[in-house]
Order: sequence, then structure tokens, then C-alpha cells
Amino acid sequence: MGKFLIGAGILLVIAGLLTELGGKFLPLGHLPGDIHITGERGSFYVPVVTCVVVSIVLSALLNVFHR
Repeated sequence: MGKFLIGAGILLVIAGLLTELGGKFLPLGHLPGDIHITGERGSFYVPVVTCVVVSIVLSALLNVFHR
């Protein structure tokens, strides 16, 4: 359980760093194919392509580190 918590903590730190610093280098959230609709009363945003990219990257990482 301890190794899992340490690993999860490291992954959360990396995810936080990518969130804070990655926006300057990676256009995640603003990729072509992400749906953004703006109307009179508000806006609606669905990051479809961003979710697909993140899913592919996470799947690849999990397959690499899978024992």
C-alpha cells in the first residue's frame, strides 16, 4: 500500500507540474476538434480531442510500466 501511495503521489506531482508549466508548451485544451460553442447566455466547451490524446498517452504509459 505504501508503494502505491508513493507512486500515486509522484504521478500527482508530475500532473500538477504539467498542468502549471505545460500550458506554455502543450496546446492541450485548444486542439483542433475540441468543441467550443459560445451563445448569448453562455458558452459550452467539450475537449474531445484533448481527452483522446490524454487517454492514448496514459494508456501507453500504463502498458509500458505494466508488469
